Amino acid sequence: MGKILWFLSFYLCVSISFADEAFQVVVLGSGGGPKESDVSGYLAAPIHSQDFIALDAGSLLSGIYIAHQKGSFEGIEVDPNSPFHPAVDIFRHHIQAYLLSHAHLDHVLGLVINSTEDLPKPIFGIDVVIDFLRDYLFNGKIWPNFGSEGNSPCFSQYQYCRLVPEKKIAIPNTGMFVEPFLLSHPKEYLSTAFLVESNDSYLVYFGDTAPDCLEAKKRMDVIWKRLVPLALEKKLKGIFLECSYLDKPDTELFGHLDAKHMMQELHYFASLVDEVHPETALQGVKILVTHIKDPLLKEGLFKQAIAEELQRCNDLGVIFIFPSQGERIVL
Repeated sequence: MGKILWFLSFYLCVSISFADEAFQVVVLGSGGGPKESDVSGYLAAPIHSQDFIALDAGSLLSGIYIAHQKGSFEGIEVDPNSPFHPAVDIFRHHIQAYLLSHAHLDHVLGLVINSTEDLPKPIFGIDVVIDFLRDYLFNGKIWPNFGSEGNSPCFSQYQYCRLVPEKKIAIPNTGMFVEPFLLSHPKEYLSTAFLVESNDSYLVYFGDTAPDCLEAKKRMDVIWKRLVPLALEKKLKGIFLECSYLDKPDTELFGHLDAKHMMQELHYFASLVDEVHPETALQGVKILVTHIKDPLLKEGLFKQAIAEELQRCNDLGVIFIFPSQGERIVL
């Protein structure tokens, strides 16, 4: 009887853990530059789905090749008779949409370069992101116009889908929804945070952002308040949040977070979730640390230094995850 009870208890724990997993994320690029081979790009899908969205696309096809080599697409169906590498099939057929937080090159480079080999898909972004992509990249001068607006010839391979801040819409062919929020990067250069929903579970992806304490408009405050009920109900599966630097003077952040300001923002969020006991409000919440800028020092230990600093300051009990190019992360 004891062994039976132990087995049932073990099975129940495994089942609950498995049931709690809502998303799979494949890291195509996690850095903030200057190495162009590993910059912001993530694929996200519901846990059992083969239909992904791209959260930014600084690294794209090159990241898919690396992820495939590492086995991160195991179980994804590809055409065995195709003359192309399986990574190409995944790129063409398993990415259903692109969500672009802003139009800086380290977030769109892969999309632009690889567009000649892609299939028709939607690109989601706020007005200014779509405008910049249309006017300065897919404009027939820097690159052929693969978009659905702008200079002729207009090939309309990518259908521009203009997002309205704080309005949720469905992402076709994925079973997911996205709700966008404005970020400052900095001041009036707008970036975006995407709140992604699947089956009443959520992840939030912050594009590049300045801390609210340095901005006149407290844009991060808006999304933190939106996330409060999701954190209370344990529906928030992961937060992608940048930490570009270890420690920078405020005048040299250029619209980014360093370790100090990242923790400051998380402490503020914790106080919103539980004003009385903020120290336990975010216990166990997964924070995916993104956009670490490599200073190209010989030692190559900058990412480790940021990890050690964040762990040292982690009095909230959050779980810091440092995504690595090519890996698969379950949330």
